[in-house]
Amino acid sequence: MAKFKLVVFDMAGTTVRDKGNVAGSFVNAFEENELPIPATEVNKVMGWRKKDAIKMLLRQYHPQTEANEETLIETIHSDFIENMIAFYKQDTDLQPLPFAEEVFAQLKASKVAVALNTGFTKSISDVLLQQLQWKEGKQFDAVIASDEVKEGRPHPYMIEKLMFRFGIDDAMLVAKVGDTEVDVQEGRNAGCGLVVGVTTGAYTREALEQYNPDKIIDSLNELPALIL
Repeated sequence: MAKFKLVVFDMAGTTVRDKGNVAGSFVNAFEENELPIPATEVNKVMGWRKKDAIKMLLRQYHPQTEANEETLIETIHSDFIENMIAFYKQDTDLQPLPFAEEVFAQLKASKVAVALNTGFTKSISDVLLQQLQWKEGKQFDAVIASDEVKEGRPHPYMIEKLMFRFGIDDAMLVAKVGDTEVDVQEGRNAGCGLVVGVTTGAYTREALEQYNPDKIIDSLNELPALIL
């Protein structure tokens, strides 16, 4: 019998290959508004709800925009969404990370629900899933985006909404898997029984170790042994 009833996976960098295009689209959205940011800093805010990430970067690198902050956040966010949707629609090399689909199938066969969550908006995640040809009820059981709850990561609301959907009252029966600091924090804040960091995305093993996930893995192929 499986140790867990639900596994919540991040998308870009965890289950979907990210060749740096998320960070690139982020940098471009700032540059389109004549507010350059260092590309090297963007990985530090990957995983956050994108409006929150934009606010953090504006305050760090362009504090002079404070009076116009809310308008700029909306504008940059809109440009980022356009960039990402255009990219995913045109990316002929978009693909799952190794073992993602096999692990999903193995978990589902063992009666463990598979859910996806993301710092993207629903408009982006819908296009991403369409391009991957992943469908709810087939590869995965549920998906939730950061704009479908009142606050994104590191708040636990996406995981809590998924738990409600599957009738799970005890977060110890839930595992969270992601590639960033806020994935780990989200799992902790939700009280998940297992929080797993993966090195396939924005953070190295050394970077993830600072946030103390329960386990760090280098491939999703290592996950079933932790779950089942």
